Amino acid sequence: MFWFMQGLCFLPAFLAVWSSCTFIVTYLIALFRRDVDLIFPYISDTGANPPESCIFGLMTFISACAGIATIYARYKFVEKLSEETRVVSPCLNKSALVSGMLACLGMCIVATFQETTVTIAHDVGALLFFVTGVLYIILQAIISHHAYPFGSSMSVCRARFAIAIIATLGFFPTVICAFFVKQTELHRDTQDKDYPFQLASAVCEWIVSFSFICFFLTYIEDFKLFTLRVKTEYEE
Repeated sequence: MFWFMQGLCFLPAFLAVWSSCTFIVTYLIALFRRDVDLIFPYISDTGANPPESCIFGLMTFISACAGIATIYARYKFVEKLSEETRVVSPCLNKSALVSGMLACLGMCIVATFQETTVTIAHDVGALLFFVTGVLYIILQAIISHHAYPFGSSMSVCRARFAIAIIATLGFFPTVICAFFVKQTELHRDTQDKDYPFQLASAVCEWIVSFSFICFFLTYIEDFKLFTLRVKTEYEE
């Protein structure tokens, strides 16, 4: 049996690979069409103009759907684990589920409303995604620590805490520096007064986004341990 056929580990693996391709493919297309600058544009800038905006929207929506499936599967795994060991509070597990679902909703909003057309809706979706996304991985890092030694190894728990710290540290300059960025054009001049803020915000945005991807990669070993089944009941 191939490793990706064990349990449900194909879910986080697909999510991580697909999300990475979403960022990279749209960036390369936008760069090839000279719609963005080479050095660290915002992720949303790479999906602002067609045809990359269409590809970005579709691929981001698929990532959100994969995220919903992965987050729900993780919730059910922790729930089952807690039934037998009582190591994780149901309230903590549900809080992580809600924050994860809200992050996926933010992704859907970002995918639907392009940055240059409906800016306010796009920015609200992006903020929702980053705030609840960071909260989700913090809560999951705490859950992993509480659940140890069931499920994840200590090295995985430490890796999750490290990724959560990186994402948290990257989140604040992403948002704070963005408030000082006044220019909305996709192409930037390095001589602009707000260019350093834009660069810092964009770099941190990429760091936070790939922190999410790395975090879901740590789920692969856990997801080898279980499967989910749908039970159908017919009522006359």
